[in-house]
This record gives sequence, C-alpha cells and structure tokens, in this order.
Amino acid sequence: MSTNTPTRVGFIGLGNMGSGMTRNLQKAGFDLVVNDIRRESADELVAAGALWADTPAEVAAQSEVVITMLPTPRHVETVVCDPTMGILAGIADNGTWVDMSTSVPELAQRVRSDYADRNLHILDAPVSGMSVGAANGMLQIFIGGESDDVARLRPIFEAMGDPERILHVGSAGTGYAVKLMINQLWFSHLVATAEVLAIGVRAGVDLGVLRNSLIASPANSNFVQNDLLSILDNGDYDEGFAIALACKDLGLSIDLARAVGAPSELSALVEQIYRRARAQYGDRAGEMTPVKLYEDLLGIEFRVQKEFA
Repeated sequence: MSTNTPTRVGFIGLGNMGSGMTRNLQKAGFDLVVNDIRRESADELVAAGALWADTPAEVAAQSEVVITMLPTPRHVETVVCDPTMGILAGIADNGTWVDMSTSVPELAQRVRSDYADRNLHILDAPVSGMSVGAANGMLQIFIGGESDDVARLRPIFEAMGDPERILHVGSAGTGYAVKLMINQLWFSHLVATAEVLAIGVRAGVDLGVLRNSLIASPANSNFVQNDLLSILDNGDYDEGFAIALACKDLGLSIDLARAVGAPSELSALVEQIYRRARAQYGDRAGEMTPVKLYEDLLGIEFRVQKEFA
C-alpha cells in the first residue's frame, strides 16, 4: 500500500455489511479499532487483533481514518455528532471520516460547514453488493470527495471492494446520490416487471414464454434476465435485504429529489407500492416482495419450468 495510506482504520457498524468489510480489512493487513452497539459483534475481530473502543469518539481518537457503516442517516448523525461520545468529539484536526452508509449529503455538508476550521477530510462511499459482496471483498463502491483523498484511501477501498468497480463519481455528496439512484432504478425495474408479468399472464401468455420474449426484445434488462430468477425458480424474494430497508432507501431517494428540486412522480409511486407490500408482509419480508403483492392480487404464483429459466 502507499506510504500515505492510513494503516490504522477505525470502523463503526459491524452488522451484516460491516462484519464482512472489517474482516477483509484485517486480512489486508490494516490495524482495526472497532465499535458497534453490540459488543459481541466484535469478538472475532478482537480475537484476530483488532482493538475494541467503547465509543465512536474513542475510535476516532485512536485511528487515522474512521469509517461508518450504519443503517440510517439518524444513526450516522448520532454516531458523528454526540457531543461527548461522537466521532467529532474524538477525531483530530485534519482527520478523515468516510461514510459508507446509504444516506443523503445533508449531515456531511453540515459537518463540513460547522467544522471548517478543523480541515476535516470527509468522503461519502456507499456500496452495492449485499452481504455476500461484503464477505467476499467484492463490493462496488461509489466515492464522492476530493481526488487526492480518494487516491490516498484507495488501498483501503480495494481491501473491501472489486478494484474494477471502485468508482470516484465526483465531488462530496455524489457517492450518496449515485447509490440512491441505482437503488431507485432497481426498485422501479422490479415493480414495472411485476406489473408486466401480471398483465401478460392474465392475458393468456405462458410465463416462461413471456420472459423469454422480454429477454429477446429491446426491453430486456439485467433484472428480467438474472435477478428475477430467484422468484421464478424458487419463490425466493431475497430476505437477505429486508423490505423495511428498501423502503428507507426509497424514502431517501424521494428526499434527495425534493432537496434538489427534481420531479419524482414515478419514484413516489414505486415507494407507495413498496410501502404497501411492507404493510402486508412485514418489515422482514424480502426486498422483492412487491412481486408477491402482484401474485396475491392475481391469485397465482410466478413460477416457470426449468427449461424456461
């Protein structure tokens, strides 16, 4: 790694994503200082040499760069801004904070403004790839921030992600925006596909034939060709990512559209359908459960024979 790359990394948030990310940082030779709301989530890391810190402030005080990987913007704000225990209470002037959560730019912008005299280096670097990608070190990472900081921290990102899919997408805040737009488009693909399948099947088209026809047409997509197979083959609605989190991401996308003054009528409708599915099937239902909503409305299941898969 570069001589300018920090070697002691603080990491806050050891959940489904953070646990895999930290293990890969440790395998790559970085010294870790870790914190999570659940002390036991750090046991494996500590046994392998990581240091436990009781508060985010202590993580920041002992680290050269601090990474947050947390569920919601509210959690990020608490971890960063708590006056006695937050990152800002412990980070040194000229320190570095990287937020890898799926969030919005508001908090980071406020920290930059309110603490401009401390010359903090703040990057947003949300990820795609789910917990499997985190465990395998093959995440896609979208980084917003200064190019010098991105270059300095690239070995850290490469320890967690696929080097070919670590993208510097622009200035501060653009990483958040890119991740939210990717999520929004995927969720929109899902709802549109569920509706197309429902109409086509009700019109008498065999489901396998309909899917193959879509794949052969200009309307083909990665969702239709690949992601949908978990439902068509096995009735798997992907409980690895809960619909409650999908609804959170959709809400953040709408908030971003409102903040920048962009229209979002379609996004708002997709969000409503997702919230309806969440209300019907519960917070822990999979992110693809809106497809089940259409199935139940028709009284059929979208399943195909293997030869069509």
